[in-house]
Amino acid sequence: MSTASGDPTTGTADFSAAPLADASLPEEWETGQGAITGQRTIEVNGDEQQPPAGELSGDVSVSPRPGGIAIPAFRPTRGRYRGSSDGYELDLRVDVDSVPGGPKVLRKVSGDFLSTGGATKAYFGSFIVHSPTVSRTATKVVIKGAADYTWQTAYVLVQVTIPRSRANQRPGAATVEFLRPPGQLGATYVCPYVSQYFRTVEWEQDSVTGAVPFLSYDTGSLPQPANSPARVLTVPRAYAEAGIELLVSGTANVIANSRNGWTNTELHAAMETNFSLWRNTPQWKLWLLVASRYEGVEGVRGIMFDAADAFQRQGCAVFYDMVQGNDPESQRAMLRTYVHELGHSFNLLHSWQKNLGQPPVPLGGNNGFADLSWMNYAQNYQPLNGNGGTAAYWGAFPFQFTDNEQIHLRHGFYRNVIMGANAFAAGAADIEPELFDEPLTDDSGLRLALRSDKNGFAFGEPVVVELKLETTDLRGRSTHNHLHPDDELVNIAIRQPSGRTVLYRPLLRRCVDQDQTIRLDTGRPAIYSSAYIGYGRDGHYFEQPGTYQLRAAYLASDGSRIVSPVLRLNVRHPVSQADVQLAELMMGEEQGKILALRGSDSPSLRSGNDALQEIIERHGTHPFAVYARLAKGLNFEHEFKSLSPDKTELTVRPPDPKSGIEQLTQVVKVSEQGKGVDNLTLNLATRRLARAYARQGDLEEANSTLDRLMRHFDTPAFKPYVVDAVRDQVDTTKARLTAEFGS
Repeated sequence: MSTASGDPTTGTADFSAAPLADASLPEEWETGQGAITGQRTIEVNGDEQQPPAGELSGDVSVSPRPGGIAIPAFRPTRGRYRGSSDGYELDLRVDVDSVPGGPKVLRKVSGDFLSTGGATKAYFGSFIVHSPTVSRTATKVVIKGAADYTWQTAYVLVQVTIPRSRANQRPGAATVEFLRPPGQLGATYVCPYVSQYFRTVEWEQDSVTGAVPFLSYDTGSLPQPANSPARVLTVPRAYAEAGIELLVSGTANVIANSRNGWTNTELHAAMETNFSLWRNTPQWKLWLLVASRYEGVEGVRGIMFDAADAFQRQGCAVFYDMVQGNDPESQRAMLRTYVHELGHSFNLLHSWQKNLGQPPVPLGGNNGFADLSWMNYAQNYQPLNGNGGTAAYWGAFPFQFTDNEQIHLRHGFYRNVIMGANAFAAGAADIEPELFDEPLTDDSGLRLALRSDKNGFAFGEPVVVELKLETTDLRGRSTHNHLHPDDELVNIAIRQPSGRTVLYRPLLRRCVDQDQTIRLDTGRPAIYSSAYIGYGRDGHYFEQPGTYQLRAAYLASDGSRIVSPVLRLNVRHPVSQADVQLAELMMGEEQGKILALRGSDSPSLRSGNDALQEIIERHGTHPFAVYARLAKGLNFEHEFKSLSPDKTELTVRPPDPKSGIEQLTQVVKVSEQGKGVDNLTLNLATRRLARAYARQGDLEEANSTLDRLMRHFDTPAFKPYVVDAVRDQVDTTKARLTAEFGS
């Protein structure tokens, strides 16, 4: 290792820190658009000949001249290689040859450097050559190109030389040279062949009692595209087709189940207890739980729940109650859900969200809805020309990731892919404000509004906004009703007083992978949603007094992007020391998580719960107390599940309806007077209060509570269709409570 420069590309001969090169690339290094160029000859019986017309992969055989000896096919030049030099280990990925029937060739070379010392290793950096030139002779393959690095180096040129091997020979070692333009040699690594796969991940899967994990699906069981061969796909085999080795490891544990479903915090606690390979450190290991159902939201098929701490993307879940079924349609959809949720653990976003990641990736057709990918929703599929929807998706889906997704899986920079490293969506939330500019034309027949029922917020007060989607077409329009940011079909941009524009990224991110089409017309012209956006995956978004500008974007079923007008919110300066102290009690990291999760018993959030309890006990009449009571009350009203340290027993803290009633009654009372939470949250709190009464065996008081909710909304202040929607909710809740708690 060159201790002077600390750069694994320089080599020991470089004893001074080299300046960054500004020289242009040598002519022989210039590249095209990923095409194979340069000299490509094959030596046959001692003579050089041009390879057969159309041969691009190197996996060829050449017929000899009369009297010559037949030459067996060359082994394709692709896979993973590993070698060391001067204190660094290089994990090299070569992706320039195709394998008949194997993963698609992407024409890339990439690598990760680990610094080594004694018995320890640490990640140093990564590089990728996007458009290499490739030349071949009968004895070797030479790959050249300029690389993008995660650090600055003068040695921007990479040359990889690999001996050509016959099909019956083991692949030879790759020699990797790093050069400074125009050709000064730096470090050299000799990397023996390791695997045909570009990355290897250990996958541990557990399930709850009664849930049968997915095994395999024969893609020929149902009609499929002509260019997609029929084959039996398991989850590991689906990833193998993308060049990723998914090794099933650990013990397949069966966990006791609860009929009331699972929350994010319970899933995370289950992972920490039951994932035998789990550590809070970056590692190529992930966990999937086949749980019963997701608590509180209908239609959730799966979730990558590990998106809230410093070591994200280690765990995900699929919900058996939503995906179960032995018929081919159910098995096909189940395969997609497993691959989809594991894809999030690799830091793949939904097809329509890739432009919101860091770094952003261009969207596919029709704002990403036209992608034929594991990461799209079947019901969201909408090509620019032709019919979309679930049937069209399955009729065209070749059971694979898109090219850009495969580039990420195989060649993405180490910390952007490995579990437990960079956060989901790969880091900072800064976005370009232009992403939320109004469309030049809008014939969608839909209008989005973002608003607040407050003129301003006190410093530290939870920021809640209301979203309204309405039709502007008297004939009516059909679209989906996923209007909450947690469902990831609505995004909210926040321009902070400092001038920085960030994307609100919800702490809860779930895959509501269910077709919920609604019709907006004169009978029901609008739908509404309420969202707490004060805290998300990047922490608190409203940390300073001043004026904030907010804008929302809704992606409709047909791919139309509907943008709201700008909403301006003022966060007032604290005027007293008491205001500052209350703000500190509200704005801790743990308090933000508890408010976003609507309560939690997680031991890791104990100090946050203590702070909220202090607000209730010492400042019970302050406006902030209603938010503390809401989080506490909702948490008391339902159970909390945790696994015992020996992983054999599921401990369930039963609901505490008495404490829930105590807190939620105050929330409802203050909010009915217009001094508490917004009307949509009041609706939720009142229905949960009614359930708490029903748990206590007092169905009469539960029904009276729901009747009071109906009276609150059944006034001229609310539009008739809103009153009708609340009445439907009240009637449905009464029926459920009677069925669950009635005698």
